[in-house]
Amino acid sequence: MRSLACALALAFGATSAFAEDATVTIKNFDFNPMNVTITAGSSVTWKNDDGEPHTVTSVDGAFRSGALDTNQSFTFKFYKTGTYKYLCSIHPKMVGTVTVK
Repeated sequence: MRSLACALALAFGATSAFAEDATVTIKNFDFNPMNVTITAGSSVTWKNDDGEPHTVTSVDGAFRSGALDTNQSFTFKFYKTGTYKYLCSIHPKMVGTVTVK
């Protein structure tokens, strides 16, 4: 169904309404972008480009990475719609949100 909708959108010159997988960069003690919106079934990958270790930990316990050293990444696939708030458990002032539609 999704493939058909994408094909129709492209055939009629419309931009696809379906988000693809997203990447969040961790740098300077910040998640960038801080907020991402994806569709159910898509994944988000967090990559640590910082010189310090960081984690990606959902507030509701849905996902949790281990400590990510420089150049390490963590990927989570979101199947359920909703809003997922997360933080770095080492540096809790680092926060972000994934919205799944």
